[in-house]
Amino acid sequence: MVSSTSASVASRRRWHWAALIFAVSLLVGCVGQSPTAPTQAARALVVGATLEPPTMNPSASPAASIPQVLLYNVYETLVRMDAEGKLNPLLAQTWDVSSDRTVYTFNLNPAAKFASGKPVTAQAVATSFNRIKTEAAISAPLVEQMKVVKSTEAVDEHTVKVTLNHPSNLWLYDISSTAGIIYDPDGLAALDTTPAGSGPFVLQRWNKGQSVVLAASGSYWGTQPRLDAVTFRYFADANAMNAAMLSGDLDVISNLQAPDAIDQFNDTSRYTVIQGTTTGEVVMALNNARDSLKSVKVRRAISMAIDKKALLDTVWNGKGTLIGSMAVPTDPWYEDLTSIDAYDPDGAKKLLAEAKATNLNLKLRVPTTAYATKSAQFVESALRQVGIKVTVEELDFATWLKDVHNGGNYDMSIVAHVEARDLRRFTDPTYYFHYDNAEYNKQFEAADEAPAEELVPLMRKAVRTLADDAAAVWLFGLPNLVITKATVTGVPQNSATLSFDLAPIAIR
Repeated sequence: MVSSTSASVASRRRWHWAALIFAVSLLVGCVGQSPTAPTQAARALVVGATLEPPTMNPSASPAASIPQVLLYNVYETLVRMDAEGKLNPLLAQTWDVSSDRTVYTFNLNPAAKFASGKPVTAQAVATSFNRIKTEAAISAPLVEQMKVVKSTEAVDEHTVKVTLNHPSNLWLYDISSTAGIIYDPDGLAALDTTPAGSGPFVLQRWNKGQSVVLAASGSYWGTQPRLDAVTFRYFADANAMNAAMLSGDLDVISNLQAPDAIDQFNDTSRYTVIQGTTTGEVVMALNNARDSLKSVKVRRAISMAIDKKALLDTVWNGKGTLIGSMAVPTDPWYEDLTSIDAYDPDGAKKLLAEAKATNLNLKLRVPTTAYATKSAQFVESALRQVGIKVTVEELDFATWLKDVHNGGNYDMSIVAHVEARDLRRFTDPTYYFHYDNAEYNKQFEAADEAPAEELVPLMRKAVRTLADDAAAVWLFGLPNLVITKATVTGVPQNSATLSFDLAPIAIR
């Protein structure tokens, strides 16, 4: 899909960050590695989810459903992010940063080994990082995140030196996710079907269209998991997933897709309802390349026409957080910007008149997920009240990716962006927002390269610029709504990563 030609680079960029766009399902033949634990084990967990991974290769596809299953469970990184967004050692025991903040020296845990039994070496780290910069078929988000890396070299068997082109406050966080996965070099050829990781689980079976089954790796180098087998079972319909939970066929709903049904799980003798935060933003994307949306007055009017509080109450049962830009309360630079372009239909009409925007007819194309389709109907009604005609079109997610995300064939769209600290996407005019603001780019780069103590105030400037310019319409921040059987323990309240991390989970 990607080559060194400029045309193919543009093609790759059209896939930029799709991984992280995932029509929220926050939380094929059979292949896999041979686990030591039995499939039907006493400590077996069944997790309900919505979007199935299209491949088992995290470096080849932008689908967020891949790290949901594999990150931290099957694959590991040098550092890991916990549920509260803090970085902790994983494959790297310690790391040092040079005084100019451009050289990172990682000291690997000498006990770490891959599922194959081979050790995790500095050369394996170098190979994993370097292939992102040199191989053609790597997904664009990873390439973008690793652009800052000048070189990666093995100093000795357990020491890796990474040199950056310039300081970056975000890079260490980036490599706690998919970009930082360390692969067994001997398994690279078969990654699409057979993971080559070092994590506490291995892939046992992949039933296309139905489920992914993981089994505990009996030879895991770290703390053994408290589960023997985990099945991720996929549902196209949120109500069907709820019914499976109520009937006892599921142990966990990884992220409740019908919040208005939460009262079904009020029986605390049977269920635990977990409500927390995620790093996801439900965004109504505006195609800034469209002539009809190039005027900031029109974009602001669209935002002002929508009562976000009423939308949240209607669409997601009031669960979630109102946000005014591409930041959620768990981001260190978050500030409440909901007063910018707050609900004001009369003000919206005035801005449209000033922009001489009459007879606007916009196409709102959304994936067929509950939050997106419900939000679309609300938006259509709200914009009609200020004189904007909206045609809603619902697409399956594969078509949405092809036509909207990759093809740019839309005026407006609604989808959840779920990766943490994802402001970088607004710096790329080829991304499906087609947002191109040199001032924002400068502000983002200045914040990323600044001394750590200057990061928050500088990034707040960038976040405010997005809000002032109505680069998109931010509908709400996604909550973490997880349902478990009362016998399941250890599921974190909050979610700061793309992983449904199995390490802390146990069954009483």
